[in-house]
Amino acid sequence: EVQLVESGGGLVQAGESLRLSCAASGFTFGDYAMSWFRQAPGKKREAVSRIKNDDDSTYYADSVKGRFTISSDKAKNTVYLQINNLVPEDTATYYCAADWYLLLTQLIREEDVDYWGQGTQVTVSS
Repeated sequence: EVQLVESGGGLVQAGESLRLSCAASGFTFGDYAMSWFRQAPGKKREAVSRIKNDDDSTYYADSVKGRFTISSDKAKNTVYLQINNLVPEDTATYYCAADWYLLLTQLIREEDVDYWGQGTQVTVSS
């Protein structure tokens, strides 16, 4: 059974940092790319970052470049998202996702994701 379990969300103040984690199981982690999406209230879910587990290439949405860092620990089958200098606009549910399209060298479209996590809430107060 495939599982993606996110953790690390919470309520934080603007300017603080968070590290989200996503523990994966039930598939060959190294054969997939891992992404983080977020969905703010009333908005469409958007991809914010992706890492390819074959070569560790990383991709970011323009809106988060410089503040978000994605990383992957293949020994632990876990992907992380470090978020620095949080702003209220980062408030959203953050989802972990896996896709098999290792030839794709950009963020993945929502409809092309193979597996989804349940999400972790991040709330940033001003």
